[in-house]
Amino acid sequence: MRLKGKTALVTAAGQGIGRASVLAMAAEGAQVWATDVNTRLLESYAGVANVTALALDVLDKAAIHKVAADLPALDILFNCAGFVHNGTILQATDEEWDFAFNLNVRSQYWMIQAALPKMLAHGGGSIINMSSVASSVKGLPSRFVYGASKAAVVGLTKAVAADFVGQGIRCNAIAPGTVDTPSLGERISSYADPAEARKNFIARQPMGRLAQAHEIAPIVVYLASDESQFATGQLFSVDGGMTI
Repeated sequence: MRLKGKTALVTAAGQGIGRASVLAMAAEGAQVWATDVNTRLLESYAGVANVTALALDVLDKAAIHKVAADLPALDILFNCAGFVHNGTILQATDEEWDFAFNLNVRSQYWMIQAALPKMLAHGGGSIINMSSVASSVKGLPSRFVYGASKAAVVGLTKAVAADFVGQGIRCNAIAPGTVDTPSLGERISSYADPAEARKNFIARQPMGRLAQAHEIAPIVVYLASDESQFATGQLFSVDGGMTI
């Protein structure tokens, strides 16, 4: 088991990539704290070995620090929480901008700031941040606010990696393509023609299909494990060829 003896903390763990990653890390022997603001989603972890479910609002700085302080140890942090806004710069609002940067970026800043002291005291750790191909990597139509916030995640990741590379801390980010998650389903349902919207999402994937959440989890496990101990400050794309 590649993560035996390690403790992990995951945000937005109730569904999608977060949940798939929790189950994958637990299967590899990690003790995983699965957090989400939606406590109903966390009920699915009842009886799952190696997983402790915990309510957490990543927009609440005090709550974040309390969770980090209460953990017995921390080796792995996966910042998975995020939100996708649709629209160009001419359609964006200040409220959307603020919300995206608070959830997609500030929450990661707060989570890392709370987790680092415990990781440093423990001799090191692996931080994994959720970015996207829609970031500094690639511009996608109608992803102005989202792409800007996810580009910020790339910069945040590299800055943390540079500051703590000599202290046993690794900080990397992942950049998925379009993943068929419940949140994507909700966004597709909001279109006037959901069937056509789904076809358009699939069409931009060179493989001709959407990714499944369990196909993203392996890169999370890899970055959490000692197999990636020489990798830090990097953005790992798992995008089905979108950035070929």
